[in-house]
Amino acid sequence: MTASLPSFADYEPFRIWRADPAQWLPIAHDIARSHGLACTTPQVFATGTNLVMALDDILILKIFPPFLRSQFVSERGSLAQLRGQLRIAIPETVVEGERDGWPYLVITRLPGVLGADAWPSLPEADKERVLAEIGETIVEVQRVPAGPLASIEPGWNAFMRRQIEGCRARHTRLGLPQKFLDGLDDLLRDAAALTALDGPPVTLTGEYIPENFLLSRDGSGWRLAGLIDFGDVMTGMREYDLLGPSAFMTAGMPRRVRSLFEGFGYSAADITPDLKRRLMALMLLHRASDPVRHICIEGWQEKASDLFELQDLLWPI
Repeated sequence: MTASLPSFADYEPFRIWRADPAQWLPIAHDIARSHGLACTTPQVFATGTNLVMALDDILILKIFPPFLRSQFVSERGSLAQLRGQLRIAIPETVVEGERDGWPYLVITRLPGVLGADAWPSLPEADKERVLAEIGETIVEVQRVPAGPLASIEPGWNAFMRRQIEGCRARHTRLGLPQKFLDGLDDLLRDAAALTALDGPPVTLTGEYIPENFLLSRDGSGWRLAGLIDFGDVMTGMREYDLLGPSAFMTAGMPRRVRSLFEGFGYSAADITPDLKRRLMALMLLHRASDPVRHICIEGWQEKASDLFELQDLLWPI
């Protein structure tokens, strides 16, 4: 008899349990069998938040613990809302269901090389091209009407209020150097105005980072081929989705930054001090914000003496 999925109140005990696939693979196999899906050569994905396994080469099974049901709702809703609306590929939902209170999705597996594997060795010209395509894709996603995604909680204003309230404690705990913490109160004083919506909220993934996209190579080089992982989708200010590439990929290099922003529809003239200040606020208020570990500019803590210098280092246009 197949074991039942256990109950977890929060993430840490779940993370420890998930790290031993022997505890949940039989259940994943049983879910696949219950839908008549082949699973002769399963592949467990150790990274990520939920239980994720490839069913042979064409399908992915994602199982969400009950306390992360919101990620299931976001992923299911995003795949439905964006289906057929983008030039690049996204997964399609094949099956959805629930086992022991844990919702799950079976989605198509996209071809391509995971960005995290390919990005470090890409030629510089290809990195600039991919960043431009990421900027274009962000715009494409945001042009699709949010529809039911607009009801995902928390809404932008509530989310920002919560992030502002916890910002100083978060970055103190994560080890942001004191010289940057010293400027945080001034930034937070303006944060509500800096991050207020000036139009309808748009669909945000919050995570245009190498772990969440696929690349392919043709005669002209590497290109963006697909997007995966929509579990953190929300709606809000459109520039929020520039933060992932800015932290993990542009490395403060002017041509890379320009490529990303031009793809997004911004010219060099648009990259004003006011925009940089807004982006700096959004970066520090981002759901996954951790500059110490995420900003991919070598020696950035020594190169900037305060948050103003840091924003110029990140967006040197």
